[in-house]
Amino acid sequence: MSISIGDLAIHTFVPVLKTLATLLEKGRAHAQADGSPTTALLEARLAPDMFPLSTQVQLACHHARDAVARLTGRAAPKIDNRDLTWEELETLVTRTAEHIAHLKPAAFSGAMERHIDMPLQGTTVFQSDGYQFLRDWSLPNFYFHVVTAYDILRHAGVAVGKRDYLGHIAPYLRQSGAR
Repeated sequence: MSISIGDLAIHTFVPVLKTLATLLEKGRAHAQADGSPTTALLEARLAPDMFPLSTQVQLACHHARDAVARLTGRAAPKIDNRDLTWEELETLVTRTAEHIAHLKPAAFSGAMERHIDMPLQGTTVFQSDGYQFLRDWSLPNFYFHVVTAYDILRHAGVAVGKRDYLGHIAPYLRQSGAR
């Protein structure tokens, strides 16, 4: 079986973004049940030098959008640094998933070998082909920000567990012996 880079990108980002949306729904429900504002969760962080939940969610979406843009030969999106409300974050996650889900694998034609130059801080540039970019930059950063958002919610008392984080694997779960 072979898989295209487009299939890998689409079928990785979309289900995990839907999982992130579910985690945010649980965060909202937790805040409502506690009678606390969602702004407290948006500002929550694991350590003083880490980004808060709101930024973790924005960066997860950015890495997904950035990957598909660069892999399809389009201009990389800019990072939106403004503070978003809970509703705006939920909308961002949903729209990011919808945008990626509507891409056709053919849009990724040539992506494996596409040369990518991504400026980092100062004079440093991340240079790779499309495959290396997805494997070594986009997916690790995407998962890092999703799992950090999960960790912040969990640390803040939201009732989420590993099953919630791995919610996207539900289609593969069956009773033993069933096919």
